[in-house]
Amino acid sequence: MITKNKQKGFALVLALVLLLAMSLMGGALIVIASSDHQGNNSSDEYQQTFYVAETALMQGQKSLINKMIGPINSTDGTRDIEGRYIPRNGDSDNDGVDNDPAPEQTPCFRSFRNLTRENDFRVVEHVKNQRFFDLIQPVFDASSFPRQAGVDTAAEIEKEREKLGRYTYEFFSVNSGVAEYKGTGMSLNKTSGNTQRLGTAYKIYGCGMLGNAINPVILIPLETIVILSH
Repeated sequence: MITKNKQKGFALVLALVLLLAMSLMGGALIVIASSDHQGNNSSDEYQQTFYVAETALMQGQKSLINKMIGPINSTDGTRDIEGRYIPRNGDSDNDGVDNDPAPEQTPCFRSFRNLTRENDFRVVEHVKNQRFFDLIQPVFDASSFPRQAGVDTAAEIEKEREKLGRYTYEFFSVNSGVAEYKGTGMSLNKTSGNTQRLGTAYKIYGCGMLGNAINPVILIPLETIVILSH
């Protein structure tokens, strides 16, 4: 009788130990799954912020090109060639006056450690706090979200709209002086070929940001150099 009672007590202890072990394993799996989910979300946010930073560089280059070959008329889509000029540091309005002697000390500007912080540092222009969603909104519609069974398309669109609306970008450009520009082309003319002449080099600094531009959650800075022909 004593042996049987001991065996019953051992079985109870073993069951409790197994239950505890299974509970710990279940909790560990929940923690791991949650961490993986958060990690995937963070990775997606960093990737999207990088794309926004690339967009900032492209917008900076586009702005320089529009200044050099003339802005586009909103009425007929033609170029206003009379309004073209070579952008220089400090005279972004092309009036010979230092309208922007120094860029604003934004988190984006401060993220580039190779820039001088002296007061005489000038830029061509400094465009701040631009919403990324404003660029893609014209192509952001229901056709981008194919209908799926059991999925509320309108809700998904609104969710994605809210998500992308959190991203902003910023860019500023610097005239680095005269540089060698090389253009290539082909035509039926036998005299056509490679041409080499002087152009202007510009450094473009761009940032993609998630959250408030003053205190962003994620900030990714990128820079590039472009040489534009006169």
